[in-house]
Amino acid sequence: MRQKERRPGHKAQSAGSPGNRRNDERSSHPPKAVKPVAARETVREATAPAASERPLKERTGDRPHERVPVILESLGAGDFHLIDSGTGLKLEQYGPYRIVRPEGQALWQPSLASHVWEKVDAIFTGDTDEEGTGRWRFPKEALGETWPLHLLGVDFYGRFTSFRHVGVFPEQIVHWSWMKEQVEAAGRPLKVLNLFGYTGVASLVAAAAGAEVTHVDASKKAIGWARENQALGRLEKLPIRWICEDAMKFILREERRGSTYDIILTDPPKFGRGPNGEVWHLFEHLPLMLDVCREILSPQALGLVLTAYSIRASFYSIHELMRETMRGAGGVVESGELVIREAGLDGKTRGRALSTSLFSRWVPK
Repeated sequence: MRQKERRPGHKAQSAGSPGNRRNDERSSHPPKAVKPVAARETVREATAPAASERPLKERTGDRPHERVPVILESLGAGDFHLIDSGTGLKLEQYGPYRIVRPEGQALWQPSLASHVWEKVDAIFTGDTDEEGTGRWRFPKEALGETWPLHLLGVDFYGRFTSFRHVGVFPEQIVHWSWMKEQVEAAGRPLKVLNLFGYTGVASLVAAAAGAEVTHVDASKKAIGWARENQALGRLEKLPIRWICEDAMKFILREERRGSTYDIILTDPPKFGRGPNGEVWHLFEHLPLMLDVCREILSPQALGLVLTAYSIRASFYSIHELMRETMRGAGGVVESGELVIREAGLDGKTRGRALSTSLFSRWVPK
């Protein structure tokens, strides 16, 4: 299954690099509206889990309690914040660089003047098709592919990839902060499984907090980038297993082995094709993936976290699936949306909320 293959490893990947994310040549006017594109879905659509599966377990018992809707909001994340958005675009700060990328959900007009949008370091331009690649334009000077960033105590590289992504999805900081708190407060070593782990930021955060981490991604390029991030922060001695494999195959094998994890993060693509012709459809295969994930949760598990990007569905679809999957397990299922709040040029001025994805999270209490 092409883990997170909306990103590297996509079938037309190049080294250059979701929510919901186009050509943006602009002049002295505010950015022009562009046709919305389901962004995160494009690079995630790369490899898919194998069809060799097992029947769903018959679950009995009461469904967990529920908390809905839950909106998990971030105003900024480490070296990142959302400056402004509108007309199908977003203006972001990533460390020293100010960049413009497509954002299909930004239906409103920008708040800031056009000259602010023009004074940027990088603009993504490219094919508007879901599987189309693109390139970055650098108005001031040519920039390298990578640059250092910092988040939740770990260093990693930002990347100008050909699929408009930059090596990290900052809206996930709300899950990563929660995970970090769980690991630090557990009073015992925790095992964390990060499925579709992409460039490894979540894995590094968990390991730095004291967890033993298993990171799974089908893209060799993504695994390579994750190792580079680990080396950047001189974290090579942290207990992280980097597994380059189809996620479904991996968890089915872990189930047969009797392996268990205390926290599982999973962020599957909407659609994917594997190297051997395997096909992954989120709505068809997600029930089994969650079912297997439940089986490999430890008796003292602290959470199962699912994020879904670029799907035309209500969060209730994954919320009710999670509650059915966790029948008899007790606890609570909380579901809703991840949003990033505009923070202005200073990174502190609260503006509009930009929805990025759906999520559902089971916790034991």
